[in-house]
Amino acid sequence: MGVALGVLSAALGLAPWLLTGARSPLQNLWAGEVLPEDMPVTLLPLSQYHATTIVALLTVGGALAGLAVRIWRPGRRRLATGCAAAGVSAVHAIAVLQAFTTVGGGLTSGAAAALYVAGLLAGTVAAMAAAAAATLLLAAESTVPAALGIGLMAVPATSWLAFAAASAAGPGGTPAFLAAAWRWLPAVLVGAALAWCGFRPAARLVVWAVNLLLLWLVPALFTSVSYVLGTRAYLGDFGEMSLLARQILAATLGPDGGAGPTVAVALAIGLAGAAALELRRRRVGS
Repeated sequence: MGVALGVLSAALGLAPWLLTGARSPLQNLWAGEVLPEDMPVTLLPLSQYHATTIVALLTVGGALAGLAVRIWRPGRRRLATGCAAAGVSAVHAIAVLQAFTTVGGGLTSGAAAALYVAGLLAGTVAAMAAAAAATLLLAAESTVPAALGIGLMAVPATSWLAFAAASAAGPGGTPAFLAAAWRWLPAVLVGAALAWCGFRPAARLVVWAVNLLLLWLVPALFTSVSYVLGTRAYLGDFGEMSLLARQILAATLGPDGGAGPTVAVALAIGLAGAAALELRRRRVGS
């Protein structure tokens, strides 16, 4: 049952991409001229322009598996969690093998193509590891690791939802109100996780600090990666790419980056929710 939940969860994580038709994005290093509709089918959208989408597709599958085990509450929880994580990893391994074999076979030969594939593979393997971590955290019996798992997944899950909505909407695009919702949804998720976690005992305040730090850092990292990898002029020039990444990261993390209001909203939701839950416990206890 655990393996089946992991397989199904991983497949659901990949679903937004598969529902687009799963045609590989056009590749700058493709061996010949080809139209978008003639690109091969791949189980992952391998491209430097889709780096954060790959992270979202993989990690959401892991998070769904963890949530499924948490809802299931099996008697042998650790075994079920391990089986679910194995199911997720198996699907991801198949998707990665198929995608990289297909794309790698169509690229030009040479050092540039080898470096491109190696860079994408390294990032994809890291996303697979993050997916396994999300499964373990969200499936844990204790509230503390589960709250950390929600904090870890808040931004990738929002990215996944945004990609799914854009895929479903098609050329017409998503409604404007959804675009605004994507900005604030991570704060709502993190705030809800903090309220659920509570602040007693005091050691749980570490979870608050880590989750708020993730809410500050992860969107900036997503923005930096998307911008740097999407700028063709600097691809392959690691010095310039590193400099550009540091500049964008510094600007995004700074006071003008927009992270302050998001963190403040998450903190406000967490404090209000935790206080309400604490008051409710006292009333029930009395």
